[in-house]
Amino acid sequence: MVEVKLLSGALGAEVTGINLKDSSNENCKKINDLLLEHKVLFFRNQNITSEEHINLANFFGPLERHVYVKGRDKYPEIVRIIKGPNEKHQWGETWHTDVSYNVRPTKVIILRSIKIPPVGGDTMFSNMEVAYDTLDEKIKEKIKNKKAIHSSLGAAAFVEKYKEMEGNGNLDEYSNQHPIIRTHPETGKKILYVNSMYTKKILDMDQNESEDILKKIFLHQERLDFTCRFKWTENAVAIWDNRSTQHQGLTDFFPGRGLGHERIMDRIAIEGDQPI
Repeated sequence: MVEVKLLSGALGAEVTGINLKDSSNENCKKINDLLLEHKVLFFRNQNITSEEHINLANFFGPLERHVYVKGRDKYPEIVRIIKGPNEKHQWGETWHTDVSYNVRPTKVIILRSIKIPPVGGDTMFSNMEVAYDTLDEKIKEKIKNKKAIHSSLGAAAFVEKYKEMEGNGNLDEYSNQHPIIRTHPETGKKILYVNSMYTKKILDMDQNESEDILKKIFLHQERLDFTCRFKWTENAVAIWDNRSTQHQGLTDFFPGRGLGHERIMDRIAIEGDQPI
């Protein structure tokens, strides 16, 4: 029997009664329906293999290869995210939407925990549909029909700061333009589609005004009442809609707490469509 426990009033649900080893259309459609409703789903005690992880991801669409980071040797679609025992930082420690700098940014992420510190490294998610709905009307008017530039930041941002992450040899930095307000292709909902990590400028707007408006939007997006928080356990899986959410891995690793322990996660990304 499927049970759904809400994590907050904004988004997020912990699901029991679904086995992620089952990648049948029927099971995956059930997951997708829940995903569209709750934006991010969490499943505990899912001891899936790498092959089962890939089979599950294949339901959602073509699998993505990360532009800067080398995938696992036998499974290039899987990026293994490792925080070394003495590292105080981890991947994704600022609010962001994954690869918003791509022409076709990621649709869905499926993240599986392999090794978890005793404390620290929770992940937070934020609902960008609610962020749009509650945005100041004057700002809504100013950004209507506007696009913004998203920059990939280059390979250093993904590899050099993190000792255990290995680059794939690509060093180029590039950017793409996307609507600031995008429409969800499956639900038709409006989404506030900028993020403080990758969005650099609003097009057709004075630089100072662009910076001022983006600063206000980023602050608005970080409101705690838009968020939920997940405390990882080993063999847990998070599936999130990357189109309508932002997320942040908390770097609360301190001596005597999470510091001194590894954090290992396997990530698969599914290619999305061009935002409109």
